[in-house]
Amino acid sequence: MEYTQLGTSGLKVSRLTLGCMSFSDPNPMMDWSLDGEAAGPLFRQAVELGINFWDTANVYGMGTSEEIVGRAMREYSSRDETILATKIFWPMHQGPGGGGLSRKAILEQVDASLARLGTDYVDLMQIHRFDPEVPVEETMEALHDVVKAGKTRYIGASSMWAWQFAKLQHAAEQNGWTKFASMQDQYNLVQREEEREMFGLLADQSVGNMTWSPLGGGILARPWGEKSSTRAASTPAQDQFGRPLFLESDKAIVDAVERIATERGVSMATVALAWVLKNPVVDTPIIGATKEKHLADAVAALGLTLSDEEVAALEAPYTPREPTFF
Repeated sequence: MEYTQLGTSGLKVSRLTLGCMSFSDPNPMMDWSLDGEAAGPLFRQAVELGINFWDTANVYGMGTSEEIVGRAMREYSSRDETILATKIFWPMHQGPGGGGLSRKAILEQVDASLARLGTDYVDLMQIHRFDPEVPVEETMEALHDVVKAGKTRYIGASSMWAWQFAKLQHAAEQNGWTKFASMQDQYNLVQREEEREMFGLLADQSVGNMTWSPLGGGILARPWGEKSSTRAASTPAQDQFGRPLFLESDKAIVDAVERIATERGVSMATVALAWVLKNPVVDTPIIGATKEKHLADAVAALGLTLSDEEVAALEAPYTPREPTFF
């Protein structure tokens, strides 16, 4: 396993992150998720591979993902050996404090996450989205207080417009509060919109990047149109705002991934992930594994260097689109 600093922070993390949205009690929203017992071998494998960075969120399985992650950390690793990240924002219950980024919600939901994880602190507490209903000063001061209380070592953000992220960072800088160490973006061969503004901002401000959905929800891991898994079959065509997740022009990209994978004798997932890893802004892609093969394919990508010709073939068919899920 390779290790890297998250941006210019002092936090050193594995070059791959174990994404824990796949682990939760059964629920109708994610009937492909694994419960604690089924997830056990994947946590064990991650530890054996040296993947020490685990990312979850309070809303995954409505808290059950955090519970599973906490138990797995104690069973297969230890608190000192695990870099633990979670996220807050989406509603966990009705009424004030159940969701959003008000001071009340942040303080309540941070404590609730720590209780479910069974730890006194996390290494990275992230806001899951931007909250337009709360002044950025209120959000950033509350997060600063969480850091000063020792409940998180660093703070991060996820999936928003670049101007929103800049506004939050500016509020923190102006008031001497803790700034974000990382941004978690959707980024893959069929969703490259973060290259336009966000990645330039992150590079300029020396902010770390965690990439979610590096395989495009699995579309880049199998031939076009194939839905051989429960997870693939459940992938919607649009996000919650009605924006299309995939375009017909994406077929050419998937076909290129398949051709290169065949020529190289590796999986399509390995090729698609190697392309993400080559971007200097990306510190650590998040691997949402439900099978041991998924982690093995991801590790293989660390050793795969794509040629200029292969990169050009992968990138040429891309069609600009709207970003999704925020």
